[in-house]
Parts: sequence; structure tokens; C-alpha cells
Amino acid sequence: MNTDSSTSPNSTPVVSTYYTRLGLHPSASALEIRRAYRELSKRYHPDTTVLDAEVATVQFHQLNEAYATLSNVERRRMYDRSIGYSRFYQVQAPLDLRSSESSSSYPDSAYLDPSDRPLSPGELFALFILALTFMLCLGLAIAIAWLHPELATPNFSLPPS
Repeated sequence: MNTDSSTSPNSTPVVSTYYTRLGLHPSASALEIRRAYRELSKRYHPDTTVLDAEVATVQFHQLNEAYATLSNVERRRMYDRSIGYSRFYQVQAPLDLRSSESSSSYPDSAYLDPSDRPLSPGELFALFILALTFMLCLGLAIAIAWLHPELATPNFSLPPS
């Protein structure tokens, strides 16, 4: 367990965990972890920050250490056990689907899984080419059947012997 503790202005000790380094709750999803890491890595990278180089390097290494652990499912599970966090005992209130408050917490998206992502431009182009190829093959088959009807109708009669 990482116990870098400091005192807050109210003189209560704050235990630094990988989650607090990323500014997240232990129940954060993989997508939230990745977003927090990307935002903070831009802020603390020694080449792009206005902070002192030594401070930025230390912060960046701590950030990388936290992300390396939390982005790996098995290491995250072991880390959660070491800090005493368990996902099995989390009780979540059911959503009232008719309430406008619960629907406003979700983005306006057709995706059901929050870790799902939209298709990249390369994937969209590949799907476009696939659909275009299918349509051209279908058009070619229809054109051949229209121009050469004898090829389109099978002849099942036996040849004379």
C-alpha cells in the first residue's frame, strides 16, 4: 500500500493512493482512468509543463506508476485488495429512469457500454469499401443475369444419350 501521507489545511492526514494521484474514485471505469491519465500526463510531462523540471519529473513518474497499475486488470485487482477496496460490497441505488436527473448524467449517445468507443476514420473507411464492394458485386451479378439470361437459368435436363 502506498502511504505517502501529507497534511491538508485542516490538519487531517491524506493518504495518497494511485486513485488520488489520478483524481479518481476507486470505482472509476477504465475509460475514466485513461482520460484522467491523459489529461494529467499533459499537465505534468517534463517537456510541456511550466513546473520545475525535478518536480514535474517526480509527478510524471508517479502518474505513470499509477496508470501502469490501474490500467492492467489483474494488477488493479491486486492493488485494490492491498488498499482494502472491494467492488463486491459497493451498493448502488437503482436508477429512476423517469427522472430527468438520472438521464442527464449520461451522455447523449446510443452506446450502452461506457467503455465502448466510436469507430475510427480508418474503420469507417474500411466499412465503406466493404459496402461498396458488396454493392458492385451485386450490381455485376444483376447485369450479367440481365444481359445473358441463359447464364442465369439453370438447365437441369439430361443430355440425350
